[in-house]
Amino acid sequence: MTAGVYETTKKDGTLSYRASFTYKGKHISLGSFPTAEGAHRAYLTAELLLRSPEGAQLSLSDYAAAGKPLSYDKWVILINLRDNGIYFKTPIYLYRRYFVYHYNEETHLKFDADDLFYYSNHKIMKRGGHLFVADYGMQVTLTSRYGIKPHAVEGRDYRFVNGDSTDFRYGNLELINRYTGVTSVQKDGHTVYLAKIHINGDFIIGRYSTEEEAAIAYNRAADYLNKKGLEKNYSRNYIDGLSDAEYQSVYDR
Repeated sequence: MTAGVYETTKKDGTLSYRASFTYKGKHISLGSFPTAEGAHRAYLTAELLLRSPEGAQLSLSDYAAAGKPLSYDKWVILINLRDNGIYFKTPIYLYRRYFVYHYNEETHLKFDADDLFYYSNHKIMKRGGHLFVADYGMQVTLTSRYGIKPHAVEGRDYRFVNGDSTDFRYGNLELINRYTGVTSVQKDGHTVYLAKIHINGDFIIGRYSTEEEAAIAYNRAADYLNKKGLEKNYSRNYIDGLSDAEYQSVYDR
């Protein structure tokens, strides 16, 4: 068997070939391939990227031109290791004050350096058009790390300040509506907060001068519906900054 290639057998009995590479004492798995030739090509690509002057000229954007000898994840991981000297299990490329998570060849997500530890240990996935990570067995949407609720709607509940929906740096995400069931609307040149709750359709609870009042009105409506026998799991709003007595006063009112 050629260097860096190991023959294995899948559960169904078919042969598979794994490629691996050692760089500066770090053992790196390059993936599994249907042929020994493909696995060896992956090994040679790692050798080229990490040890050859010619490989040092290749960039992230050269993946397709190089013939896609590795998975795109591994291509990003190796080039970041070469350029920045740090190995990550996920396809991250470091820049000075931020990093880019290469979800695939077309989708590149920007994050602040503060999130590096998290995303170097959590793989980003997509389901139903939503990007998420698996955390303690739960699906956690990317926007939830910014206090944005899982079912929030871009443009209504939050927005990307620079218009780039792949830029998840903290300064680029602005929360418009913080609470479930609350939407800000303009009336006579003033901002008011509309509270509504879904029963068979959307039911308007009322209009309020503050977000907090509207959020508490939503909570009270949810409590009322559940008490009257509607078996629906309405999420409740947590109002930060209000004491129990202050919350109860608004709730009663």
